[in-house]
Amino acid sequence: MSATHKNKFSTVDTVLHMALELSEKEWKLAFSTGAAQKPRRRDIPARDIEALRQEIATAKERFDLPAETRVVSCYEAGRDGFWLHRFLLSAGVGNQVVDSSSIQVERRGRRAKTDRLDAEKLLAMLIRWHQAEPHVWRVVNAPSPEEENARQLHRELETLKGEQTAHGNRIKGLLAGCGLTVTINRNLPKWLKHVRLWDGTEVPGELKARVLREFERMQAVNRQIRDLEKERVRRIRTEDKDPGILKMRKLMGLGGIGVNSSWLYVREVFGWRKIKNRRQMGSIVGLTPTPYSSGESSREQGISRAGNRRMRSMSIEIAWLWLRYQPGSELSLWYQRRFGHGSKRQRRIGITALARKLLVALWKYVERDEVPKGAVLKDWRENIHYTLSLTETEST
Repeated sequence: MSATHKNKFSTVDTVLHMALELSEKEWKLAFSTGAAQKPRRRDIPARDIEALRQEIATAKERFDLPAETRVVSCYEAGRDGFWLHRFLLSAGVGNQVVDSSSIQVERRGRRAKTDRLDAEKLLAMLIRWHQAEPHVWRVVNAPSPEEENARQLHRELETLKGEQTAHGNRIKGLLAGCGLTVTINRNLPKWLKHVRLWDGTEVPGELKARVLREFERMQAVNRQIRDLEKERVRRIRTEDKDPGILKMRKLMGLGGIGVNSSWLYVREVFGWRKIKNRRQMGSIVGLTPTPYSSGESSREQGISRAGNRRMRSMSIEIAWLWLRYQPGSELSLWYQRRFGHGSKRQRRIGITALARKLLVALWKYVERDEVPKGAVLKDWRENIHYTLSLTETEST
């Protein structure tokens, strides 16, 4: 580690800058008071907040700063989440969680990358940001512990449904190697006992045992999915004091918006994000256009895909459903006039544009009670009854 000699600074406007490069076993810290100051580098064990407090205090002493000197810090959003951000704020440190994909990198030749270099780069960018360069990076909007906790249910459901698909594909793949095509349902074990291969022989014993074990794991995942879906419906039906639940019911009153989409929209964006305008709404989801214009070359590169992938995927799905269940709405009529008679590619481009417009319309409906023009309203309880009937059918 390099030694940093003491320097006399004016403490009127002096701020101690700190950048953290996080990893599983070790955190690298870089301190400085300005762009001309050589960084002070230190290593501490990962998640050791007492060592972090001590290093901040020691850095103030080495830079001859009073104990009450303001500290600003930053780290890249990642595996460690937002707990460190909350700790730093509670310790009086002004922290920023940085979107790592927004950090500019050298594009000429191969780029040297180490944790030490990353910490120093973050520190330099933090100083620029603190000196009124707001576009040097993009800052992540950190949710509160309650808001972060509210996102667990639907994200777990997403993970479980991915596992469900993986188990099903694995079973089909194993049996396809024997020339068998299977429809996976509760009768699969019985079917395996009687099915025969092309030469009239039974399914090999080891393969049969493996398929049955895979099927048992799939059944366990299915039970967890049904339990979570029932819990989600129960909360929507009974929790009358939760502002997020009230927003879900409001969305479910529109034809084409169901339990899955309303829950996702509210828990990921509408329930806690402070959205200022329609452009910000589109950028959060990654549905904003990315033009490329340089000299005589001008073209559109498609949507940015830089936002919430869950919301983006759901927005496209809901746009198709909106055309089906809200054919008389102004947005559906606009789509039909503009893209309805075009090619398959043009319709896909059009559905992305419709998804962006619809998302903005739903945001205005939730926040300002502006019903999308021409949209048909219904009782939100109809969605609950339909979801319960589907769950009961799947369980039987």
